[in-house]
Amino acid sequence: MKILFSGDVAWSSGREALKKAIPILKQEHGGFDFIIINCENAAHGKGMTDKIFAELISYGVDGMTSGNHIWDKMGFYPTLHAETRIFRPANYASSCPGRGYGIIERKGKKLGILNLEGQIFMPPIDNPFLCADVAIEELKAEGGENLPIFVDIHAEATSEKLALGYYLDGRVSAVVGTHTHVQTADEKVLPKGTAYLSDAGMTGGHGGVIGVKYESVISKFLDGLPTQFEGCDKDLAFNGVIVEINEASGLAEKIMRVQLKT
Repeated sequence: MKILFSGDVAWSSGREALKKAIPILKQEHGGFDFIIINCENAAHGKGMTDKIFAELISYGVDGMTSGNHIWDKMGFYPTLHAETRIFRPANYASSCPGRGYGIIERKGKKLGILNLEGQIFMPPIDNPFLCADVAIEELKAEGGENLPIFVDIHAEATSEKLALGYYLDGRVSAVVGTHTHVQTADEKVLPKGTAYLSDAGMTGGHGGVIGVKYESVISKFLDGLPTQFEGCDKDLAFNGVIVEINEASGLAEKIMRVQLKT
């Protein structure tokens, strides 16, 4: 099984970069069984809308993870709750809209997806480690002991992400971080067979500061006053990762970072 995962798709420029990158990467790598993206910044940098959800699906996206910004547009809550192809972090309260994990299917193949959010330097939230234990048990009860499972850990601290990777090593196929919008260079397959990367990076405009025009960010750092951020539309690029999984064991065989200028 071959999975393509995109880091945070940010603003309209991120959607444009994703649209251009998917067919190129499909051709270069012989296609993918599943294409997954983190979509929490896809609507003007914060949240999602029904229109953008349909747009991303039309590009060939099979599933979407998210993070703390998924709550920023309340009009999307009904779709978040009803759609089985989009996930919010599982360690939010069960009363929140949507689901934190589940199984998606394509052409007879199944993939478990688990979305988690970190606790360090993030809003108050339940423990992602303990939440993962419950989620993985339920996913395997439904999909089988060797079900491939892809984990998106949306978090600030690389230490928290890496600790989670080792904690889940051998129990899931991949643990990939999102949220910082900066791709890390620490990809590896952990000792028990779980692919790991601290952060997949950002798909969008890389000519600013984590997807935003740098002028407004500098102003914020200079005087600390409220600033209207604008999405960066320069130096568009896809950042993500390709994970190859042995379907018999559900464990990873290979992980490769992707940076593609579009």
